[in-house]
Amino acid sequence: MKSGSMAVRRLSIALLALPVLIAGCRRAEVTAYSVPKEKDPELPAARADATAPEAPAADTGAGTMAGTAVPTAEGPGLAWTVPAGWKAKAGLAVRKGTYAVPGEGGAEAELTITAFPGEMGGELANVNRWRGQVQLPPLADLAGAVLREEENGLQMAIADCASGQGDKPRRIIGVIIPFNGGTWFFKLEGLDALVEGEKPVFLEFLKTVHPAQP
Repeated sequence: MKSGSMAVRRLSIALLALPVLIAGCRRAEVTAYSVPKEKDPELPAARADATAPEAPAADTGAGTMAGTAVPTAEGPGLAWTVPAGWKAKAGLAVRKGTYAVPGEGGAEAELTITAFPGEMGGELANVNRWRGQVQLPPLADLAGAVLREEENGLQMAIADCASGQGDKPRRIIGVIIPFNGGTWFFKLEGLDALVEGEKPVFLEFLKTVHPAQP
């Protein structure tokens, strides 16, 4: 009888434990399904954001001539006679004139003419700007650095800036002419030898510059 009682007791214990085991199995199944959800971050989207190139900023033209409105001198201007051989060419809208000055072997210098209201920083600042364009150091003053001429009632400050540096040194002869509340600039620029050869022609050209008829 004892063995029968033991069997009944074991069966009872097993039946009591069965719900617990079933519940445990169910909990294991729930956990098993919850694991993929926990390991499912949106990695593709994150990687796309990290590696996507930034969109370029809109070009507002700040600091560039192309996007900046540059005022020019108004009212009656200056006129001149172009030497034979110099050819008018297209230039920026801010210019009053642009000319090609041909040299030997296909070399070419360029004369640009511009006019702006006011003093545009003064003579020293503009001469130093030209000097910087041909790799020359700035000057502290203009003593001995400019040639002053008067032609047709116009005061001209002429600066000859030659660097002599490099295999093909460049040269600028710049002229500053105050007129009618503004400042006119005549700049001949090119290879040193070409500009040197054209300098006498350029100086004669300056004698033709005069106030235009209203």
